[in-house]
Amino acid sequence: MALRKIRTEGDPVLSKISRPVAEMTPKLHTLVEDMLDTMYEAMGVGLAAPQVGVLKRIVTIDIGDGPIVLINPEIVETSGEQTGEEGCLSVPGMSGRVTRPNYVKVKALDEDMNEVIYEGTELLARAFCHEIDHLDGKMYTELVEGELHKVVYEEDEV
Repeated sequence: MALRKIRTEGDPVLSKISRPVAEMTPKLHTLVEDMLDTMYEAMGVGLAAPQVGVLKRIVTIDIGDGPIVLINPEIVETSGEQTGEEGCLSVPGMSGRVTRPNYVKVKALDEDMNEVIYEGTELLARAFCHEIDHLDGKMYTELVEGELHKVVYEEDEV
């Protein structure tokens, strides 16, 4: 397991469309482990493979309920609407207001290439949309309503 370098806005890999995963290889298992380690180290709730320079349709998410690994994810249903602050490990220290669906249903494969269905609301729904956008070369900054602003963490205010 290793930490990988998180690519930041302006890196051309973040604007490219990722390729589907045809089979799970030992190299891809290592990538998933590294993505989880990198996401946790950076205190993120999600990470997509392009953010570590790999153009594969792989996403890791953990909103506090344990890790979710999605291979070749696709959104199959959405409903409702939520508007809130959103940030990204590829745009460090910044956030902006983004409107996303409040409910999202995702179909994907797990690490054993078995089909799985996840349903999420609120933060999980936002994370699904945000990370799957990365697989299509889209950044949340394209959806920000108004301006991006610096994030102030509570420990910075002491």
